[in-house]
Amino acid sequence: MVEILLWPALLGLLGAVIGSFLATLVIRWPEGRSVMRGRSHCDGCGASLGVRDLIPLVSAALAGGRCQRCRAPIDARHWQIELGCVVIGALAGWAVPGPVGLAGAVFGWLLLTLAALDIAEFWLPDALTATLAGGGLVTGLLGVEPSLVDRLIGAVSGFAVLWAIGAGYKRLRHREGLGGGDPKLLGAIGLWLGWRLLPAVVLLAALIGLAIVLAGMLNGRKAGLGDRMPLGALLAIAAYPAWLFLLGQSS
Repeated sequence: MVEILLWPALLGLLGAVIGSFLATLVIRWPEGRSVMRGRSHCDGCGASLGVRDLIPLVSAALAGGRCQRCRAPIDARHWQIELGCVVIGALAGWAVPGPVGLAGAVFGWLLLTLAALDIAEFWLPDALTATLAGGGLVTGLLGVEPSLVDRLIGAVSGFAVLWAIGAGYKRLRHREGLGGGDPKLLGAIGLWLGWRLLPAVVLLAALIGLAIVLAGMLNGRKAGLGDRMPLGALLAIAAYPAWLFLLGQSS
């Protein structure tokens, strides 16, 4: 009983700390600002942040979402990503207490970071996708289900299917239909989930995208064929529930 509660708590707490770093990464990386150099500071007035300003979730809540010095709004992505990482870590620790749960939490945290970057910038950095792929390969080599063969087939088929769709669309419409990072991301997801769950991931991503479009239309937003949709973010959002389902099937 203690272990069942301990791992969700530990991974949730770790998620808060990791989420604080990942939120800063999501905000600064597209602007070309370093995450590793220099002290954390307010983006409004540039004042250095102390320990009391850097407690994940708590600091932003106590400050009302604003810098305590200049009262400039704090980017909401800080607490949103921190909270997302807490939930991902807790779910992983609850589903699989132990090292495999930690691996699954890392999978979810990387997916969340990629989704956040794709939503904000339509950008899936190769370095981050490669890190995700490397994690899937390592867990496969360590013997975590699914098998390494299934993972490798998933990587190749995931990349190939989306690449072929993108190439076919470009040939027919004479313009880009998919970003170059989307096939790489699905290939990396395949290295975690294996090939059998990839159709479900793509279907769930499509349903999530459709729900977003319908919600926008209900709120009066017009939808057209030329509208851009962050497919990578949809795939990332769909992949983590698929990982949880995979655990249920193998347990």
